[in-house]
Amino acid sequence: MQHLQRWLTAIILAPLVLWILIKGTTLLVAALVSVVAIFAIREYLRIIFGNDDGPVSQSIKIISYSISMMLIMGACLGSWQLLILILALNLMGLCLFVLFRFATTPHIFDLISKQVLGIVYIPLSLALLVFIHGIEGGTFWIIWLLIVSFANDTGAFYTGTFLGKNKLAPNISPNKTIEGSVGGIVTSVVIGFAACLFFFSDLSLALLSVPCALIMAAAGQVGDLFESAMKRATQVKDSGRILPGHGGMLDRIDGVLLAIPVLYAFLVFAR
Repeated sequence: MQHLQRWLTAIILAPLVLWILIKGTTLLVAALVSVVAIFAIREYLRIIFGNDDGPVSQSIKIISYSISMMLIMGACLGSWQLLILILALNLMGLCLFVLFRFATTPHIFDLISKQVLGIVYIPLSLALLVFIHGIEGGTFWIIWLLIVSFANDTGAFYTGTFLGKNKLAPNISPNKTIEGSVGGIVTSVVIGFAACLFFFSDLSLALLSVPCALIMAAAGQVGDLFESAMKRATQVKDSGRILPGHGGMLDRIDGVLLAIPVLYAFLVFAR
């Protein structure tokens, strides 16, 4: 049943996402990314704070939501300088917060370090999608990213289900296997090559995209395991329930988050 729900959710959401990417302006794409970022950072904070709704956790949540929106807006304006300034403002705000709360909350440094990690991990990575959208052919590169990530998940799932024998990281995710990991990477490379050739009709570019797809797939699996480790450390099963069959938003994009910087680096430095 959960497997069917996963496919139905993907079939329903995919046309909407594709329409926004293909027909939408940069502002509309930024709005979509903002929604994803807010849901994902909300789930991340829920994982690290649990059921704590005290004034400290609420204040950090408000700061995190505000910074997340500001980062996406800065990317929409196409300014790296503004993004760096926003990150600096986040640190400044947290420093002041520590001074006011240190006496009553000795573990405050642990909380703010997790907040900084979350901001870099989620909204900063997602902001790169807005930059990618502004690059020539950026719309199709974002679609290519999603195709490669989906192929990675699907290839790993089916290869692991039918051929998996050796555990990949039993202490983090007992169901993942080495065979599934290899199957996901191979599927990503093959599908990524074919999709790039289809989108751009350039064999040399498609060949150049192969190592990019390989690194993206590996990064995606690292991101997936990272979120699994985070949930296991806090004894949380799913980050949320917003996407039937997938769990939360963070469950769905955990592999994409680390793949985005790889694609951005490829488009800026290697293409």
